[in-house]
Amino acid sequence: MSDLGRILIAGTGPTAVQTAVLAGRLPGAVGVAGRESARADSFFAALADAGGVLRAEVQNEQHRALAGRCRVREVFRGYGTVTGEWDTLILTVTADAYVPVLGQLDRRVLARLGRIVLTSPTLGSAALVREYARRLGADPEVISFSSYLGDTRTPGGTPGATVLTAGVKRRIYAASTTPSSSALERLRALHASAGVHVEVLGGPVEAESRNISLYVHPALFMNDVALRAVFRPSGPPRYVYKLFPEGPVTPSLVRTMVAQWRELTDVVVALGGAGVNLLAFMLDDSYPVRPESIGPDDVARFEELPAVHQEYLVYVRYASLLIDPFSEPDGDGRYFDFSAVPIRPVFRSETGEWDVPRMPREDYYRTKVIQGLARQLGVACPTIDGLLAAYEDELRRAPGERAGEPLSAAFVVQDFGTDLDIIRTAIGKAS
Repeated sequence: MSDLGRILIAGTGPTAVQTAVLAGRLPGAVGVAGRESARADSFFAALADAGGVLRAEVQNEQHRALAGRCRVREVFRGYGTVTGEWDTLILTVTADAYVPVLGQLDRRVLARLGRIVLTSPTLGSAALVREYARRLGADPEVISFSSYLGDTRTPGGTPGATVLTAGVKRRIYAASTTPSSSALERLRALHASAGVHVEVLGGPVEAESRNISLYVHPALFMNDVALRAVFRPSGPPRYVYKLFPEGPVTPSLVRTMVAQWRELTDVVVALGGAGVNLLAFMLDDSYPVRPESIGPDDVARFEELPAVHQEYLVYVRYASLLIDPFSEPDGDGRYFDFSAVPIRPVFRSETGEWDVPRMPREDYYRTKVIQGLARQLGVACPTIDGLLAAYEDELRRAPGERAGEPLSAAFVVQDFGTDLDIIRTAIGKAS
């Protein structure tokens, strides 16, 4: 019996499969539960065809430790159908789905949980999950990771029982609501065995604030260039990390990104956490550049530099990663086109509705929660307000642009008031 006991994975995407393969190395059963949808049905059918075995493959040999297989002991179609005694629930769904998933679980199942693990939370997620669980009569330990461990996808794009992990983060962070958590230590050791370093921090807020997406995605996606590419695509594709006109990155966008970093830092500090050195975080926890582009002294002194110098260095960082500076050039001297990540436009889902891609749909939820926390804590956030206003203007325009066509709930301006009210209650109890 491990510290995690019987493990239930909530979710049916690529992250769920890789997580199950990793969790399957521990003693005890692994189960999988998912929502009722066409995509989930495809996953469950593929799992049945595979004889109940999930597989993870890797793109690069250095990540071989993450490859493997896991036999799923129990499968649940619909969260309301989950039965039995489970010790650990791992939520591999998006952060905005935490409350809906927990709300569908049988109260007896929830009450028996010893812990809930969040693989991709946002700021305040641990407080949200713990307080909501308590309202339902449970009191689990909550463990937050800063982010998922890498880049995992389903070959061919169709949900299935086999996934490919194409990239792995060198370091992620985690923290628990339980001091000196043995379960967290077991998870840290499990990740270490797979070649992923987990740095344990003092509390969930600090771990949740160490997700680079929180600092860069709002500026990268909530601007005119990116919003047009998402909601009103025309002409050639635009790319997330490219300089204008191929992408949205301009000195003005970088100025917004640095200003938002300062506002988010003020929120994290007000919650009792510690801020991050944005440039160091970008280079050490995301992807490095050569010292000829940005020297170590500039990285170390970044937080002390004048704003215009900070903005210059962040712009240089994006310019330096237009190509992979550590790749081998081809015969024509061309390096790998590292920044060519296309901005995905709106698409028709399996139900026939127009839907918004995960980026920026998930970023809208995350940034809206941060705005709500800032309001609660009395922290001014004019930059965050402006980014959200630009995004919500696009949502309001969408019904007119696609008159008479079915739109998903992602096109609705939301306040996520239910989640924020729960988080505010949790913050009030902690203060």
